[in-house]
Amino acid sequence: MRIKAPVTVLCLTLCYATCYATCSAAVGLGGQRGQRGAGPAGRGGAAAQRGAAAPTNFPAQQRPAGDPAVVATGEALYGIHCRACHGPDLRGGEQGGPNLLRSEITLNDQAGELIMPIVLNGRQTPGLGTMPPIALSRNDVGAIAEYIHSVLARAQRQGGPPAGPPAQLNVLVGDAAAGKAYFDAKCASCHSVTGDLAGIGQRQTNPMQLQNFWIAGGNAGNRPVTATITLAGGQKISGRLNRIDDFMVQVTLDDESVRTFRRDGDTPRVEVNDTRDAHRNLLPQYTDRDIHNVTAYLVTVK
Repeated sequence: MRIKAPVTVLCLTLCYATCYATCSAAVGLGGQRGQRGAGPAGRGGAAAQRGAAAPTNFPAQQRPAGDPAVVATGEALYGIHCRACHGPDLRGGEQGGPNLLRSEITLNDQAGELIMPIVLNGRQTPGLGTMPPIALSRNDVGAIAEYIHSVLARAQRQGGPPAGPPAQLNVLVGDAAAGKAYFDAKCASCHSVTGDLAGIGQRQTNPMQLQNFWIAGGNAGNRPVTATITLAGGQKISGRLNRIDDFMVQVTLDDESVRTFRRDGDTPRVEVNDTRDAHRNLLPQYTDRDIHNVTAYLVTVK
């Protein structure tokens, strides 16, 4: 029996995973920053000015656009030498290269001075593998760096809104009658507008918050996930589920003691009770119309 484990951890390792491809002492293309000579393909003067005048915070997202011809050259070179490891969109590729869009070094690099030593010399990082040196000219590496910056320049800062005036979203575009029909068919076996959802339209006055509330399972998210473990002799042990995987299951009992059991296939048998499962199972089935219709209906439940 396959047990559906609750989603307990979302592992975000994007930022630090970028180190091996983007970490090095600052080495100029032809001298110190702000005093470099001619750079790749006629970029010397502009690159030097960028290096001298750029702000210190996330300069890659504040720097002027590069020479389109150099960017095009860099894109072609990136496709040949970098794409397999770092991906077509710079977010990591099939060969395990890290995400360059979140790299602290690519965000601070101005004109290839931080990227170039890594490309030309390679780098080995424990736990992340080895990036071998790539036999390219300094001009070619500079062009690749310019291409990377051109991609970064098109990205919003993390969490930033779209360009232009703030968008005014109206989620109340559904049919309340159709929403009631959907609710009666899909939701009424667990919920009632005269019971647990009584007055929800008054309690959740912001339609967008109301929509997010019911899609996410409402107050079910505040209830603990529990598990019942049936041992080989038939004894049942129930408690709050702390962890479950293919090798172990751990629960906290009513007296706050913690019990851990080794798992071997379906032994012991484990039944997980997560009150949000019904909502998770419906997520792939909702259409936009369903969501808007149900929201329009719940707004009327005063």
